Amino acid sequence: MSARTFAFGDIHGDLVALETVLALLPPLTADDSLVFLGDYVDRGPDSVGVVARLRQLAAAGPARCVLLRGNHEDAWLKVVDAGWPEFVLPRGNGCYECYCSFLGRPAPDFEDGPSAQDLREMCTGQFLPADVVAWMRELAWFHEDEHAIYVHAGIKRQDGEFPHPSKVDPPAALLWLRDRDFFSNYRGKLVVFGHTATSSLPAELSQHTPDDPSDLWAGPACVGLDTGAGKGGFLTCLELPRRMVYESRPVVAAPTIE
Repeated sequence: MSARTFAFGDIHGDLVALETVLALLPPLTADDSLVFLGDYVDRGPDSVGVVARLRQLAAAGPARCVLLRGNHEDAWLKVVDAGWPEFVLPRGNGCYECYCSFLGRPAPDFEDGPSAQDLREMCTGQFLPADVVAWMRELAWFHEDEHAIYVHAGIKRQDGEFPHPSKVDPPAALLWLRDRDFFSNYRGKLVVFGHTATSSLPAELSQHTPDDPSDLWAGPACVGLDTGAGKGGFLTCLELPRRMVYESRPVVAAPTIE
């Protein structure tokens, strides 16, 4: 059996979705890899549970576990290092949900806002355990194997070309990109990415169920896997090279993409 890679889209604190997809996977071997594209925290109800589960997966085997940094992990590191209220304060970023999760509180309703004391603690990031912060710092910027290149957000054109991720400076640019040029015009080795909800990607370019904008998005040379876990959607995993799709929402049969 050739080596298989299972790439997971943004999880955003949705532990139930993660466990659902993991249970759908075939038996794994030491030749297999699980690649997580980042954005493990915020928005969903169980950021602390997702982080713990991913760390357990990385330690348990048998498959190799590759954990990429998402822009939300990158943002929390900026909060810890220097403060970044512009990220913490907007409710849509889901930072209060993350804060409540790490403090063991019930997930708040979206209409419920943090107290003044909550905001002070959130804006320093000091509620995050030191070992979790250290873990976030070790998350990879990108990954590459024989099947594809994996990044959180995408690759920005430089000097008229799309560079290899190893050439992108600063590497954090791989985490924050939302650029139609990449989605529309990238050609080269397959790139698997998250970050931008598939419902916001150019539907006319998708080669997979373009009538369902919430589904996996497969462009000419890149595949988007952010199908909204933790924010009202579901989690998607893509198996390569077979291109089998696993989802946390109920499906009649696991589809494949061409």
